Amino acid sequence: MNQTKIDALRAHPVSAFSHLIEGKHVLRSDGGTMDITSPIDGQVLTQVARGTAADMEVAIASARTAFEDRRWAGQSPAARKKVLLKWADLIEANALELAVLGVRDNGTEIGMAIKAEPGSAAGTIRYYAEALDKIYGEIAPTSSDILGMIHKEPVGVVGAIIPWNFPLMIGAWKLAPALAMGNSVVLKPAETASLSLMRMADLALEAGLPPGVLNAITGEGAVVGEAMGLSMDVDVLAFTGSGRTGRRLMEYSARSNMKRVYLELGGKSPNIIFADAPNLDEAAKVAAGAIFRNAGQVCVAASRLLVQSSIHDEFVAAITKAAEAMKVGDPLDLTTAIGAVNSETQLKQNLGFVETATREGGKIVTGGDRILQDTGGYYMAPTIVTDVTKNATLAQEEVFGPVLGVTPFIDDDDAVRIANSTVYGLAGAVWTSNLSRAHRMVRDVRTGVMHVNTYGGADGTVPLGGVGQSGNGSDKSLHAIEKYINLKTAWIKL
Repeated sequence: MNQTKIDALRAHPVSAFSHLIEGKHVLRSDGGTMDITSPIDGQVLTQVARGTAADMEVAIASARTAFEDRRWAGQSPAARKKVLLKWADLIEANALELAVLGVRDNGTEIGMAIKAEPGSAAGTIRYYAEALDKIYGEIAPTSSDILGMIHKEPVGVVGAIIPWNFPLMIGAWKLAPALAMGNSVVLKPAETASLSLMRMADLALEAGLPPGVLNAITGEGAVVGEAMGLSMDVDVLAFTGSGRTGRRLMEYSARSNMKRVYLELGGKSPNIIFADAPNLDEAAKVAAGAIFRNAGQVCVAASRLLVQSSIHDEFVAAITKAAEAMKVGDPLDLTTAIGAVNSETQLKQNLGFVETATREGGKIVTGGDRILQDTGGYYMAPTIVTDVTKNATLAQEEVFGPVLGVTPFIDDDDAVRIANSTVYGLAGAVWTSNLSRAHRMVRDVRTGVMHVNTYGGADGTVPLGGVGQSGNGSDKSLHAIEKYINLKTAWIKL
């Protein structure tokens, strides 16, 4: 990656984005647009179409027609694989352009974005392209005069609502398995991070995906997201985002066709540091990255730090040193470790959580402020708050920003009680040299992903899914395919 190339791409004007329907760029039905403000400098970057419910209905109808005439579902697995692999190749060929466009839109530091966005998306699409011709039907064990067959069929039209923090990565988690199985998809990007995902959709057409198989509508969730949720013609809805919106989507399903709704929601993930951690300095550096990279805007962010009392002060000093060494600033600068907060609204919310934490008895060790305000952008210093009780707001509610709450614990049982004291269960970690303790923590902490002596980095071979109010269903791995197929029994008397 070259800073000169990044700076050149940074200077490119960004044309307005319209909807993608039936393989064509289409303006909103009434011509309305939304300004896209870059979190880097607070300036308007471009516009996207402000979609209407009617626009969403047209996109869904297009996807339904494409599914029913089998222009994609009817193709052989080998043919679908060829298109998806070509799509992955095009994403890689345009990786820097996609990454810079995405950073200008959502503020993720470029060093993370290049790998986590186009790099991850291309890898995910390749994974499911290679998997699609290895998903076999089944023959049931029956009496000799009966043939029982289990077919695995595409569900039909999939609605995918993607968040703003990692649009390409999370978008690919939904799009790749859904398309691999022969479904048609209607994509709804986040209002504040649509650009790179819309560009990736264009590359799918360039790769040979038939028109109508992937449609994309930009706009406000309260308008186009609601229209998707209430549609009688969407068979499965896959969503990553807030619990509040997830609840609303489930209500929409009940009010419409009872579509299956898969939700990857919030988290308040515990990072548990025992005194016998193999390397406390390494644990401190990893723990800092686990909450402060991408300005804390990561679903699985380790936002609760649970530290054994005997090493509490020592570890807090170590992670504070690690946090203060992370450069906050221009996310398109390769030396930046922490980029911009996605929006001014999100920044104000983050600062509000810090104020609440101090009112409830928390002590700010470092950070807590908006910084670099003269740039016009939305930047916040990495913030560490100690003396956070397990019932404090900062321990219970997702901030989705660079704010870490620290809570001491006494022993294994105390750590588990604190770890399990929220409504969430998305991720977590334990740092220990004791093998038995590590396995007990993996067993006893209620969460979808549990790390041991590391944090993050789990690849596409393993599922990501939450328990409790962190959601249902899984992204990644072969298990994700289960969301996008129907099982059909054929019972044949011979």
